[in-house]
Amino acid sequence: MATITTVSQLANHVGESVTLQGWIANKSSKGKLHFVQFRDGSGFCQCVLFVKNVSPELFEEVGRAGQESSIVLTGEVKADERAPGGFEVSVTDGRVLQNAVDYPITPKEHGADFLLSNRHLWLRSKRQWAIIRVRDAVAMAIRRFFDGRGFINLDAPMFTPNACEGTSNLFELDYFERKAYLTQSGQLYGEAGAMAHGRIYTFGPTFRAEKSKTRRHLTEFWMMEPEVAFADLGDVMELAEDMLCFVVQEVLERRRTELEVLERDLSKLECIQKPFPRLKYAEAAKILLEHPDSEFVDGDDLGAPDETILSNMYDRPLMITHYPAEVKSFYMKRDPEDPSKALCVDVLGTEGVGEMIGGSQREDDLDTLLERIREHDLPEQYFQWYLDLRRYGSVPHSGFGLGLERTVAWICGIEHVREAIPFPRMMYRIEP
Repeated sequence: MATITTVSQLANHVGESVTLQGWIANKSSKGKLHFVQFRDGSGFCQCVLFVKNVSPELFEEVGRAGQESSIVLTGEVKADERAPGGFEVSVTDGRVLQNAVDYPITPKEHGADFLLSNRHLWLRSKRQWAIIRVRDAVAMAIRRFFDGRGFINLDAPMFTPNACEGTSNLFELDYFERKAYLTQSGQLYGEAGAMAHGRIYTFGPTFRAEKSKTRRHLTEFWMMEPEVAFADLGDVMELAEDMLCFVVQEVLERRRTELEVLERDLSKLECIQKPFPRLKYAEAAKILLEHPDSEFVDGDDLGAPDETILSNMYDRPLMITHYPAEVKSFYMKRDPEDPSKALCVDVLGTEGVGEMIGGSQREDDLDTLLERIREHDLPEQYFQWYLDLRRYGSVPHSGFGLGLERTVAWICGIEHVREAIPFPRMMYRIEP
């Protein structure tokens, strides 16, 4: 009996007879030979059917089978450096489970809108297969990193009762007989978790109703947000630095094949090591004001072109700290040496990917936080539970948020974050 296995395990079965279960990614025929580019989700390999080695019925069935037909093949595994994946299967038996006819995504160029409309099928292509497997490795590495540091995962709610920072980029919905909103962040709930467990991280979908169509934006995306009790800004900057280095190294070890499919320049990832360059906002502003291609206005938050100019100066992520407090959120602690600045950090990815991480030390003083809430004209009644965290055992604490899709896009070297999530949601797209 042939061993049922997967393409990813072929190296363990050289010289043996195995059975593979999957689909025809592509196929070519030359007289008495069928060359099947086979995929099973774990990888791709070449399966060769010689007319004298298989039954006439199987040879004819495979010859008729279209792209993405489901198939089971049995044969001997041979090592072959010329073959996709380094192995080839010489088929002796098998069957076509279902003959797919007129598969819409052929090995030719298709427009982005067509591919997104057929995203449920586009996911099968080799490039998209590679990206989603890298995403899986990134998420797994994040969890392994924080587990190793003594963090626990805490799930934040998707529904929130109030529009804490304005309704312009929140999705509003009916929640029985009241209004509710889809979450922008798990951070505030993460702070509550940190006061209970010391070190936590939230990891889940978040939603922004920004009317933006740039390559960096999605309306639904995943955020990973650690919160740490008894930590200052410097502590979480070091945490973010260690985490990114760990994640990149893990992906290089576990998904090198997929990165090669994407034709990623691995040297750009291999140099992602500590220490990361660090600039204060004032230093970054000086660079931008002197740059001929910049339209930066001192005192404003950094825009995408500004981030690209700055990040292109370095071969590893750039940390920018001490932004003007006026352009940052109410919960960020002010710098005691210069209260006009916030104790915050943005981490910009290399190669123009933009901000991947935003973090800060949180304001831990009750009266000061209450004053900030009032300054921002936020509904005070909805923040009583958040203020309780300062009333009962307040401590210095800090955290950050990492956008999963931007991180995946950066590691994969892809231009648009819409490919970094299985089913992207954008301003004009909510299907399939």
